[in-house]
Amino acid sequence: MPYSARFKQKMVEKMTGPGAMSATALANEVDVSQPSLSRWLRDAKLGKMPKSDKPFRGEKWSSTEKIRLVREAAGLVEPELGAFLRREGLHRADLERLTREVDQAALETFKRQARRGHTPEEKEIRRLRKELERKEKALAETAALLVLRGKVKAFLSAEEEGDTDEKSGK
Repeated sequence: MPYSARFKQKMVEKMTGPGAMSATALANEVDVSQPSLSRWLRDAKLGKMPKSDKPFRGEKWSSTEKIRLVREAAGLVEPELGAFLRREGLHRADLERLTREVDQAALETFKRQARRGHTPEEKEIRRLRKELERKEKALAETAALLVLRGKVKAFLSAEEEGDTDEKSGK
């Protein structure tokens, strides 16, 4: 089975870094043969290990890369999932963390869109509410004008009859 350069580099780090493990102990942990691990370690020491351009688990993954990994892993069953994880240089915990991050980002996006009212129905409701508010204002203005018109008519008809307060000097 071909392993990614990133996976090989990670295994070499586990055999050389702080708390280094032997190739035999690591082989039992990650289900890779001890001779393969020893060969990768030897190649790394000789500078023959190919470099990977993909980030390690501890580095920042792009959102596109996270989504790709989660989507590809979603439909895989156990034997295929293990091969996928090895090929990508991931552990199951990494995949679970990436899945949580992708889910959380999607949920936040949906909430943000809901607050802004992006659906066509919500836009139509907003438009209709504005139109209703405009018409209510116009109706209130018209009602006020009608009341004033009635008062002016009443005042003018009372003046013609001589029924105003001017006679009394007020």
